[in-house]
Amino acid sequence: MQNKIIAILAGLLLLTGCMRLGAPYAEGLNSFSVTAEYPEGYAVRSGASVTVESISGGIAYSLTTDAAGTARTHLPNGIYRVRVSDREGKMVFNGSQNRVLVSGGSVDVRVPLLLSKTGTLVIKELYCGGCPRDPEEGTYQSDQYVILHNNDNLPVYLDGLCLGTLSPYNSNASNPWIGADGSLPEFLPIIQAVWSFGGSGTSFPLGPGEDAVVCLRGAIDHTLQYPLSVNLNRPGYFVCYNNVYFPNTTYHPVPGDQIAPDHYLEVVVKTGQANAYTLSVSSPTFVIFRAEGTDIHDFVALPSSLVQVPGSSVDRVIAIPPDWVIDGVEVFNGGSSDNHKRLIDSIDAGYVVLSESFKGRSLMRKVNADASADEGFEVLQDTNNSTEDFYERQTQSLHK
Repeated sequence: MQNKIIAILAGLLLLTGCMRLGAPYAEGLNSFSVTAEYPEGYAVRSGASVTVESISGGIAYSLTTDAAGTARTHLPNGIYRVRVSDREGKMVFNGSQNRVLVSGGSVDVRVPLLLSKTGTLVIKELYCGGCPRDPEEGTYQSDQYVILHNNDNLPVYLDGLCLGTLSPYNSNASNPWIGADGSLPEFLPIIQAVWSFGGSGTSFPLGPGEDAVVCLRGAIDHTLQYPLSVNLNRPGYFVCYNNVYFPNTTYHPVPGDQIAPDHYLEVVVKTGQANAYTLSVSSPTFVIFRAEGTDIHDFVALPSSLVQVPGSSVDRVIAIPPDWVIDGVEVFNGGSSDNHKRLIDSIDAGYVVLSESFKGRSLMRKVNADASADEGFEVLQDTNNSTEDFYERQTQSLHK
């Protein structure tokens, strides 16, 4: 009997060890391979990171490609999300397949990789989920903000920089932009509004390693009433504030006395009838971008720049070229097993999960410690893959 127990325990240890290596116990499972296809002009390389994740959650396998650009394992039946990432200097290669069916046989997946470059200006933190109203009952969401960070060793200027969120608002909502083949459109559907920094071109410099806080809602000290919130009334902060387009004072009160009027962002264009700017509290997709080859005001004035949302006779979005995007982050709803990508792989090949709203949790980019030591200022990780680059903080970084 003792020998039998030892044999069973040994078998369990073997299974656990294989899972950690990304290769589950193979008996009765399906052979599975992933091959990375590099863009034209770039040689196939070994060592690319491959993640195979069950759509229903709970299981993920980490693999590495060989000299032929292929990674192999065995999988149980199911539907999987496959991501491939590689990097060479400032060049980043990312690709994904989002609903791969594995059932009753071997499966070979080829993943085309898209080339992108790491940005000089990145999203450092996105706080969208709100917090408790303690000491009162209920929840609070009028304190959303984003922090931008200069990741380069030269100054950058915020003048003319635009920001927005994509349609649909939530990752687990029905996505009208996904084609029958699972593809996303050739443009980014920015919903409700495009906001822009003002300035003459050099009015708002951001030095190497410096941050800029943008209050997406009230630029006031929220902690005076709700201690678990944040103080957004600080010198140098920017705010999305326009009481003509968004007059709802619950979400857009008059900015505090520490916010300079020239730090109010401009509404370049608004679509829809909402009286407050909407950013999902559970799962937004957020981007920063600059118009190239044209002025953003001229661009949004073109009829072709405003596109009707499929299935709606009222709602429209602003169709932004993906090449304009400097950085973006995709957020998935941690309470749902039915999340859908909205950003293409060249902008964000992954996603970061917000596990629960109204808990004061925030989404933060990781620090690249080695690069920071080399440069002498804070350098943040940037692989254009939020799964690798971001993590969830238990409290907002601005909470004191």
